[in-house]
Amino acid sequence: MAMNVGSSSSSGEPELLMEINTTPLIDVMLVLLIMLIITIPIQTHAVKLNMPVATPPTQLEPPEVVTIEVDFDGTILWNTQVVQGKPDLELRMRAAASQPTQPEVHLRPNKLVKYQHVAMVMASAQRLGLMKIGVVGNEQFVN
Repeated sequence: MAMNVGSSSSSGEPELLMEINTTPLIDVMLVLLIMLIITIPIQTHAVKLNMPVATPPTQLEPPEVVTIEVDFDGTILWNTQVVQGKPDLELRMRAAASQPTQPEVHLRPNKLVKYQHVAMVMASAQRLGLMKIGVVGNEQFVN
């Protein structure tokens, strides 16, 4: 603590002014804050997952692959055979979806085809229950 001696009062005794020195208190608080920060354990953000422990069964035979090509004018080819309209395409898709192990469907659109033709094929495949469908030949769209 510090003590300031002021001017003398009328009674002849000096007037005492007492102020608390806060510098050591601030120093102690900063040291305690640093010690608290250092001692708190580091929080790791992790998501705990229960992963399967067994190995998946191996496939003995490769899956059947169906290639659907959409030509620049909207012509649809099913394994290089021309499809005669949407009903024929949906009939083939329904037959493929009803198989016990569904074939992989590789959709290969032409670079110049309108998107509505490709979207129609993908929507039909989803609606009819084909689960394994993928777009292949994307390297032509890089440019």
